[in-house]
Amino acid sequence: MQDMLQSDIDEVVARLGANAQTYAGKTVMITGGRGFLGRYFVEVFSGLNKTVLASNPVTVIALDNLITSKHAPPMKHDHMSFVAHDVIQPYDHAGPVDFVIHAAGIASPFYYRAYPLETLDVAINGTRNMLALAEAKGARFTFFSSSEIYGDPDAKHVPMQESYRGNVATQGPRACYDESKRVGETLCYIYHTKYGTPTTIIRPFNVYGPGMGEADYRVLPNFASRIKGGQPLNVYGSGVQTRTFCYITDALVGFLLAVIKGVPGESYNIGNPRPEISMIQLVEALSKAIDREVPYNLIEYPDSYPADEPMRRSPDIRKARLQLEFEPTVDLNDGLKRFMDWALATYKGTI
Repeated sequence: MQDMLQSDIDEVVARLGANAQTYAGKTVMITGGRGFLGRYFVEVFSGLNKTVLASNPVTVIALDNLITSKHAPPMKHDHMSFVAHDVIQPYDHAGPVDFVIHAAGIASPFYYRAYPLETLDVAINGTRNMLALAEAKGARFTFFSSSEIYGDPDAKHVPMQESYRGNVATQGPRACYDESKRVGETLCYIYHTKYGTPTTIIRPFNVYGPGMGEADYRVLPNFASRIKGGQPLNVYGSGVQTRTFCYITDALVGFLLAVIKGVPGESYNIGNPRPEISMIQLVEALSKAIDREVPYNLIEYPDSYPADEPMRRSPDIRKARLQLEFEPTVDLNDGLKRFMDWALATYKGTI
């Protein structure tokens, strides 16, 4: 498991506690199963099968078309299988399915700018196909939406609650991702209200950790690669745009709780609300994590990166705390140190 930390998997398994028994003997279908989040789901379920579910394991079916994860390591676990399939095409499964986790998507701005139609397709047609499968099987359906559905929020709505309707452009370089996720949420609403399909929507906020591809072109892999290569960091724009960052173990606990405890028809922000920091402050936090100063330059947005990014991004997680008993425990310094220790040992420093 060189692309992630075994200690992180063990931590998620331990933190699930008695909730893990809900997955005992069930069949889980995961789309995007070879992506960053999909691989973590697979490894956590494998960890559960080796420990608390050993006598009644969960069966996992992972689907992926490998458009952005062709270099992901192979999946070799008992009770788990991989199917090369593009979910924009209907998919049928002969056996039972209890949970559908629709995590397929093109989330990196670099890649959804390169594949705008594919980005739309997987979040719209793919979501509809997987909802149809869930409806036919009587399965619970979980849709991975995005914090991007909030767009560039009005300051009075930061941190964002799930009830905030967002401020999103229908035309522009990010619209293929933002708007397709919003349509995906609408499809979940329709299937829940029209067919009674139990749907839950997850809106992740800047999840990071070991396993992120060096060529993912998101901020932390970019920064880590340049640090490994001995190059100054490139901070786009003014550097005052803010984000909160959620370490992967916290995110996985929240995701797995939402799958089994989410109220049908509801949406949940999953992230760490503190601290909300600027990109310049993120550079300072990375310097602290690796115990040496990291130089940086402010540069214009490159043509390959969509420039109209939201200026602020911070979740209100009171709903997840109340309904899912979700509570992030990994602070930014600890999470960055775990990630950077892994990245500096793994990345080549060529981005």
